[in-house]
Amino acid sequence: MPSFAPITLNTERLALRFFEEGDAAALYAIFSDVKVMRYWSSSAWTTMEEAHESVREAQAAYTDGSSLRLGIVLRDSGELIGYINLYAIYHANRRCDIGYALAQPHWGNGYLAEAMRAVIEHGFAAMDLNRIEADIDPRNTASEKLLERMGFQKEGYMRERWIVNGEICDTAFYGLLRSEWKMA
Repeated sequence: MPSFAPITLNTERLALRFFEEGDAAALYAIFSDVKVMRYWSSSAWTTMEEAHESVREAQAAYTDGSSLRLGIVLRDSGELIGYINLYAIYHANRRCDIGYALAQPHWGNGYLAEAMRAVIEHGFAAMDLNRIEADIDPRNTASEKLLERMGFQKEGYMRERWIVNGEICDTAFYGLLRSEWKMA
């Protein structure tokens, strides 16, 4: 797989950039928040080491081309407020999955939609993807609405796919085709 050269995707209010070791504390604040992690496919983080490991994994993924994990940073303040990721990249099929998380104090401000537009456009234009997929907990109505606003179509449903903290959860699958993409 080709590696990813360092990039920064700029939007009106955000900079989406590679993760650095100094981002571990901000990542920990996001991924240790049980409300942020409510519909995630794993438990909330409980140690800073998990944040440091996430940064190391992101940096290794840039090198091996397996994942494009970007920090969502407020351009005005430089504060890292979220995470967006193109992962499970299948170059031969020109498809991948998308995942995202945003710090709770920044919910409802349109930041994820802004970040998603930039990352989706990058995926289709610069990475030559044909398809981007998302796998969400169907109870996460905010994520469902965001995906639909971006043009994703609901394509499937799997019952009892995940068990997180002993809770059995379903999955709703969404897909977006390059031919359907409009800068939402």
